[in-house]
Amino acid sequence: MTNNTLTRATFDEVMVPNYAPQAVIPVKGAGSRVWDQQGNEYIDFAGGIAVNALGHCHPELVAALKEQADNLWHLSNVYTNEPALRLASQLTAATFADRVFFANSGAEANEAAFKLARRHAFTKYGAEKNEIIAFHQAFHGRTLFTVSVGGQQKYREGFEPTPGGITHVPFNDLAALEAAISDKTCAVVMEPIQAEGGIITGDPAFINGARALCDKHNALLVFDEVQTGVGRIGELYAYMDTEVTPDILTTAKALGGGFPIGAMLTTAEIAASLVVGTHGSTYGGNPLACAVASKVLDVINDRKVLDDVKRKRELFVNGLQKINAEHNIFSEIRGKGLLIGAALNETWQGKAARFLAAAREQGTMILVAGPNVLRMTPSLIIPDTDIEQGLEKLSRAVAQVIAAGPDA
Repeated sequence: MTNNTLTRATFDEVMVPNYAPQAVIPVKGAGSRVWDQQGNEYIDFAGGIAVNALGHCHPELVAALKEQADNLWHLSNVYTNEPALRLASQLTAATFADRVFFANSGAEANEAAFKLARRHAFTKYGAEKNEIIAFHQAFHGRTLFTVSVGGQQKYREGFEPTPGGITHVPFNDLAALEAAISDKTCAVVMEPIQAEGGIITGDPAFINGARALCDKHNALLVFDEVQTGVGRIGELYAYMDTEVTPDILTTAKALGGGFPIGAMLTTAEIAASLVVGTHGSTYGGNPLACAVASKVLDVINDRKVLDDVKRKRELFVNGLQKINAEHNIFSEIRGKGLLIGAALNETWQGKAARFLAAAREQGTMILVAGPNVLRMTPSLIIPDTDIEQGLEKLSRAVAQVIAAGPDA
């Protein structure tokens, strides 16, 4: 039942103003369709920022949540629980990892990864080996540690002093990484595809070189797969589409299909550094979250589903190229699978938010990746007809913005 006394204006009255949500309030979702308080329908190309990997209210996820809700909600990590053990077993069976740490979000998973990297180096090599190397334009979360490792100054401004021992170099610049890394480096942290930074794919030679440099200097290679993981690019994890294996991998977003959960994956040898009492999470491994995530993996870790992600990408790319042929606004289409970036050309630089708002007005939900890139991260099982209709609405939105002009 819609509560029409709760409006967008209520947000400004009761919420901290660090968000600027759109003018409408969604109240119901099914598959890749969403409805707002007024009953207006939208096609969802945003997926809750790569979270709703199976769309809204997927019946198997709903059933898993309801079943677990009748049994056990929370214990804390004084005890373990069956859903957590089942999910950890699935993750280790499907990946390079031997051990799993559960958290509630991507930022928490990354926090655990960075702490583990330093703890492992401290335990094995001594206190001097503590430097973390990350990349400009990277995004790893909003905790003080993760925002410090992230390579965007705007997210650190006003929160200094931030943790030290962190160096940033240009992404895809192997020479810069080689110049920066040393035997004091404990970890190199990267997104295989920089998502918030503009949907920038790591070059194979760069990723291979980073692995070799880490091996040379006894540093760990950490892959932040919060956005690229759980089928998003057409493989269960993006590292599987490269020639390298990371030492630590973080996953969240799509892992819970909309229910909050994050996880850090690593090897048994590296995990051994987090002895009892060195790290923890009250809600990490929550039975409700793990039961849902287990079902998410059951559905997505299927070759037919993953291959279909790659096929659906072609539908998006063809549609975006058709829009560009008519309106000439994109310089390139970026990404892999259903992590899609449409980079605005020079005329429309800085105007991405206008296209997002216009798309919403026309009935399609999209995202941005910075001010210059339109981002789409829809459900991995979005129907072809929804792709076609959503792109038609997006085309109308583009025409609407163009009609107003770049300086409107």
